[in-house]
Amino acid sequence: MTFDYYPGCTLKTKAKDLDIHARNAALALGIELEELPEWQCCGAVYPIARDEIATRLTSVRALASARDRGRELLTLCSACHHVIKRVNNDIQTDDEIRNKVNNYLAPDIEYNGETKVVHYLEMLRDTVGFDTIREKAVKPMTGKRIGAYYGCLLLRPNNVMAFDNPENPTIMEDFIRALGAEPVLYPYRNECCGGYVAMDDKNLAAQKCKNITSSALERDVDMLITACPLCMYNLDINTNTAEETKLPIYYFTELLAQVLDI
Repeated sequence: MTFDYYPGCTLKTKAKDLDIHARNAALALGIELEELPEWQCCGAVYPIARDEIATRLTSVRALASARDRGRELLTLCSACHHVIKRVNNDIQTDDEIRNKVNNYLAPDIEYNGETKVVHYLEMLRDTVGFDTIREKAVKPMTGKRIGAYYGCLLLRPNNVMAFDNPENPTIMEDFIRALGAEPVLYPYRNECCGGYVAMDDKNLAAQKCKNITSSALERDVDMLITACPLCMYNLDINTNTAEETKLPIYYFTELLAQVLDI
């Protein structure tokens, strides 16, 4: 099966590992990711104001391009997924936003919310199947205790993202089991890492991340996994400095590629 793939800016720069391992693992699992031609930055932050139209346009262009190619649009970065899926919902449910967007894009594009947006983890669960990953595992992570860090953007707002239960998600734990490892639940797995607060107050973001990593270490995890480049920065680079409490943080695609031995 082929998906149109929207990588986003960070996966071309600071988060190359998230992207490269995702592409290689997809091929090994029989999935082709065809990068969307001429994609533009999604804006990184969802525009809350209803009259903020221009910042929605790049997401709509990507959505319309996938529609015209007759495919679902697959995303990987948590921030990109969040922005594109919420903008798609705006177009589907808000007549005023949809009309203004189409007025901007006319006559070249008219988009009315036809595209389905899918996260890579949803593709693994619903298209590939976690059982298939388990069967194809060359180097299963038997004996490893892994904590999933969801963060905010994949889960909320739940009525729009519809990704998983925002209070008790399970998709990443099921993914960890497919790798042959043991998922470990800990209190802060779906709490905010501080996000863009780090740009203004690194210490505040660091304290929030310390709560996350400390609660995971108390449960004797060997590592954490995430799907978000910003969470990776805050959890690892901005927080994870003391050697005695250092906790390995990986993109989930890195472990998938390792288990598939690619």
